[in-house]
Amino acid sequence: MPVNFPKPALFLAICLALAACRKTDVPPTENPAYQAGGGTTVFGFFSDAFEQPCANLTDAELARHLDADVVFEATFVTAPAAIHPGLGPLFNQNSCVSCHGRNGRAAFPEALVDPGGLLVRLSLPGAGPHGEPLAVPGFGGQLQTKAIWGTQPEAGLDVQWVDEVRQFVDGTAAPLRRPVFAPQKPYTAFPTGALLSPRLAPPVFGLGLLEAIPEADLLAAEDPDDANGDGISGRANRVWDWQKNTLAIGRFGWKAGQPTILQQSAAAYSGDMGVTSPMFPTENSAGQPQADPLADDPEIDWKTLELAAFYTQSLAVPAPRSLENGDVAAGKTLFENAGCATCHTPRQRTLASGLPFLADQTFYPYTDLLLHDMGEGLADARPEFAANGREWRTPPLWGIGLTRIVNGHTNFMHDGRARSLLEAVLWHGGEAENSREKVEQMNAAERGQLIRFLEAL
Repeated sequence: MPVNFPKPALFLAICLALAACRKTDVPPTENPAYQAGGGTTVFGFFSDAFEQPCANLTDAELARHLDADVVFEATFVTAPAAIHPGLGPLFNQNSCVSCHGRNGRAAFPEALVDPGGLLVRLSLPGAGPHGEPLAVPGFGGQLQTKAIWGTQPEAGLDVQWVDEVRQFVDGTAAPLRRPVFAPQKPYTAFPTGALLSPRLAPPVFGLGLLEAIPEADLLAAEDPDDANGDGISGRANRVWDWQKNTLAIGRFGWKAGQPTILQQSAAAYSGDMGVTSPMFPTENSAGQPQADPLADDPEIDWKTLELAAFYTQSLAVPAPRSLENGDVAAGKTLFENAGCATCHTPRQRTLASGLPFLADQTFYPYTDLLLHDMGEGLADARPEFAANGREWRTPPLWGIGLTRIVNGHTNFMHDGRARSLLEAVLWHGGEAENSREKVEQMNAAERGQLIRFLEAL
C-alpha cells in the first residue's frame, strides 16, 4: 500500500537552500585521514553534522536524498488515515527519528516510561531454520513497550544498576555501572528463560560506505582461530538475506544481524513501528491477542522502503578535527600501540561499482565490521545467527567525538552503560582485554591524550 508523503513547495525550497550550503571549508591539511568518508565527507563542527547529504551527490541524487529525508522524518499514526497510516498496534516509537535523533546516537533514557532510542531484543535459547533467534511466544523478537489506543503494550521496562570499580596503575579509581533490565507488568506471563538484550539506536550516517566494502575485504580480515597469535579472532556474522533467500555477510546492527541497509530498514519499520512492508508483510503482533485486525498489509510499498534506505546510504560522514594537534597525534599513537586499531580498522575502501557517489572511495570508519568476543562483562548471553552471547560487531568510531554537540550526551556501548569514552574503553574485555590493560597502565596525561584522539574523530 503506498504511503502519501506531502512535499510542500516551501519545505522543499528550504531543503534545497540548506543543501546548497552543505559543503564547508576544505580540510586544513592534505592528510587523507581528514577524508573520513572519502568524497562524501563534509567539514565543520556543528550540531547538525550527522544530517548532511554526501558532499559528492549530483543534483538528481540530492533531490532523491531530500525526498528520502521526508520519508525518514515521517511520523506514523493509527490506520486508517490519509497520511502515514499503519502504526502498531504494538510498537516502540512512531518514526525513524524518534530513535535516531539528528541521525546520531540515542541517549540512555532519563525515565523508562518512554525508552526513546532504547529497545530490548528477545529470544529463546536455540535458533530458527536459517540460524535466526527464536521468537518468544506471545512477545516476538522485540519487547514492545507502546501500543495504540485500546491495545495493551507487551510490558514496561525496569532497570537496576550494578556498580563496579576499575583501578588504573597510578591508583586512580574508575567507577563503572552495568544495567540489568527486566520487563514490568507484562500483559501476560513472561516466559522463564527468555533472553533479553538491550540495544541503543546507533548513528546512521555513512552506512552506504559500510555496505559498499567488498565482501572479500571483510573475509580477508577474519581470523576465527587466531592463526597469527595476536589474541584477536574476528569473524563475520552469517545472516539470512530475506530478499535473496540465502545466507549473507552481516554488516548492520550491534551484532551484525542484518546484511543490507534495505533489510535493516524493513526490520526497523516492522519491529520498531509495527509497520509492514513487502519484505516483512506480517505484523509484529501476529499470533498475539493484540494482533492487528485490519487487512491492509503491506502498509508501506517498495518505493517508501527504498527511499528510507537511500536516505542513510546518502548521508555524509563528518570529517575529524585537529589531527595535527600534539595531544591528538600522541593519542593516536597510544591508540595504535594499545592494539585498538586491530579491530577498529582505520581504513577501508568501497567497490568500484554500485551507487556512483559511493563507488571507489577510500574512507576511515575505524571498524572491521567483524564479530569479536568482548568478554563476560559485556555479554548479553543472546545468540544472533553466528554471533554468540559474548560477541559484538566492532562499531565505527567516525564522528564519535561529535556525540555531545549533536546529541547532547556521552552515553556509549550497546546499552548506554558508559557515561564517557573512557568508561567505554574500560568495559572492553575478551579479545580486547590486553588493549584495556594497556590503557589501565597509562598515566593520567596519556589517558587524556587517548581520549583527545577519540574526540577528534
